[in-house]
Amino acid sequence: MKAQALADHFAKNQVDDEYQPLNTYFPDEEVNSVEAISEDIDAWKMFFDGAVNAKGVGIGAILISPTGQHYSATTRLRFFCTNNTVEYEACIMGMNMAIDQDIEELIIMGDSDLVIRQAQGEWETQDVKLIPYRQHVEELSKRFKSIEFRYIPRCHNELVDALVTLASMLPYPGNAHIDPLEIQIRERHGNCNMVETAPNTNHDIMTLKDF
Repeated sequence: MKAQALADHFAKNQVDDEYQPLNTYFPDEEVNSVEAISEDIDAWKMFFDGAVNAKGVGIGAILISPTGQHYSATTRLRFFCTNNTVEYEACIMGMNMAIDQDIEELIIMGDSDLVIRQAQGEWETQDVKLIPYRQHVEELSKRFKSIEFRYIPRCHNELVDALVTLASMLPYPGNAHIDPLEIQIRERHGNCNMVETAPNTNHDIMTLKDF
């Protein structure tokens, strides 16, 4: 289009008082899709993950009760696993934990797209190593009154990921017992844990004591 033709078009089609400019602002334009996930307040949740590295193989699972209590378990495997079989091992361990707790309604969440899709029945497999795992997950699923498998990004599975990394890399004898890890929250420096108040006629004097 010639520049003169464009200028002539604008000259003949001047903007009147009713013109409204196009609003090109799109809120949340960085969001590609939105998925609504129903919250089942009566269902337990189970997160699972597995890790294979040069140090070893570790799996982990965390059960979360409807009231928010966390029950975690980690295991170090001493046999060969691929990235997919170790995820199945972690999922099966978590399902067995739920069965031992007599849990009837369970939502299983993991960042392994393959395991979740196969458990949902969306994907099939011809891998001879995975077929027995998939069949076993199907059999365990029948032990629950209600069960659902959901895929979550790895960034939402960080706690289990940290546990399995620890289990895969921590060198310890097989007969050693390690108590469950307790995570504390501290909002003050270690050398400012003690505060004393000294009485004074005008005002109280607060003294910080170092360790």
